[in-house]
Amino acid sequence: MSKEKEGETKVGEMESESSPVMEARLQKSARLAETRPIYPNTFRPLTQVEDIRQEFGALSHEELAAQEHYRVVAGRLMARRDYGKSTFYDLSDPSGKIQLYLKKDLTQAASVELAGQLDIGDIVGVKGRVFKTRTGELSLLIDTLELVSKSLWPLPEKFHEMSVELRYRRRYVDLIMSETSKKVFLTRSKVIAFLRRFLEERNFLEVETPMMHPIPGGATARPFETFHNALDRKLYLRVAPELYLKRLLVGGLGRVYEINRSFRNEGVSVQHNPEFTMLEFYQSYANFGDLMDLTEVMFSELAKLVVGTTDLVYQGTPLSFQSPFKRVEFLESLSTIGGVPREAVTEREKALDYLVKLGGERSPADPLGKILAKLFDLTVEPKLIDPTFVTMYPADISPLARSNDASPELTDRFELFVAGREIANGFSELNDPLDQKRRFLAQVAEREAGDEEGMYFDEDYIRALMYGMPPAAGEGVGVDRLVMLLTDAASIRDVILFPHLRPEK
Repeated sequence: MSKEKEGETKVGEMESESSPVMEARLQKSARLAETRPIYPNTFRPLTQVEDIRQEFGALSHEELAAQEHYRVVAGRLMARRDYGKSTFYDLSDPSGKIQLYLKKDLTQAASVELAGQLDIGDIVGVKGRVFKTRTGELSLLIDTLELVSKSLWPLPEKFHEMSVELRYRRRYVDLIMSETSKKVFLTRSKVIAFLRRFLEERNFLEVETPMMHPIPGGATARPFETFHNALDRKLYLRVAPELYLKRLLVGGLGRVYEINRSFRNEGVSVQHNPEFTMLEFYQSYANFGDLMDLTEVMFSELAKLVVGTTDLVYQGTPLSFQSPFKRVEFLESLSTIGGVPREAVTEREKALDYLVKLGGERSPADPLGKILAKLFDLTVEPKLIDPTFVTMYPADISPLARSNDASPELTDRFELFVAGREIANGFSELNDPLDQKRRFLAQVAEREAGDEEGMYFDEDYIRALMYGMPPAAGEGVGVDRLVMLLTDAASIRDVILFPHLRPEK
């Protein structure tokens, strides 16, 4: 037995179109093109591999041999094993893999001749009889074989020889070679479908809001800038859809949601990509407590759908999505979880000194809330493993959230943390236009003082609030990070088909 080496390549060879392997493939393709089309569009598969497995997987070798069942499939040749007058192939289609068996005295002669000119990676169409080998493997005995699409660039010999970076840059190869990667993105699609279904069953309306904004808003983040020639104006890729979605509440759409991209001109890491997918939803006549309850149900049902249970393991750490989730107030968490001295939680200078002690940067202009947020990131966030709602954030770091009635310096806001990272952010919405105007102006002052993430003043949004927005609550969920948890992915790049990377050298 021999495994085919021609037509396969190690990753290093993938970088050169002039490699001997590439030259051999190009010459073979040129010869093949003299006798037949190498990119025809005439073959039509009538079934998929998974359909064959569902239909015949439970039958024995003898039961299949008693009748002739022919099926027509198409897919990519992934491996070849030669045994003299017989050859086995592995064929992969979107639903899975199946073994093909070519036998020179049973397969049509033209197909035998074609098989000798094919490479691993070629896409072929097959008509074959379903059978099981003596070892019980479901297979197709090739009757006829057609070339559907010629592969000129060799596949890597083994998946593990692809570097992580190369998998991200050439996701198409990653998906060919790795069933695990393919399953991640099938799961991602399932997650998004569930989120839509979950909200629509609760009478939320899916809407679309602009991707390009005249004023960046909805989050404290650094935007991407562009310019529209016809309008002769600067525009910004949205950092969040929030302000437009809340305009729809003003307009009388009581429950709305959007699943779409947001863009932030910030760092790239295992948790951050410049463009990312957010679910944002808003509900009139609700408060932040209502949305925490809703989120518990949403995440618990989603975990059961994807994983089969509310108990899962992320990067070796057990997690439970069984409701109720833990809840802790922001200021309390700094002392009880983060170990921050209580005087540093209430006194600005002591908070700043403690931040510097932990290695943080001294920013004399930062208000107390922003200093405490930095302390939270260092001392509390990494310790929040099981789903935990952190509530009652300071008003000076929550410019769009409603102030708490009993403690106006705090807001009716929560963030949901899982496995040491933020997954969701929600709050009772600030619908007082005069208060919102004051907060926007405070953000503008921070921008003018050098804070590039400070919000802009959105006059039209204030105008919308002046018409009257019903009491409401809203929430944003990071879909990419949620998929990471459910697929045990270490990096956000593992769950984004085409993540942004530095230019290739």
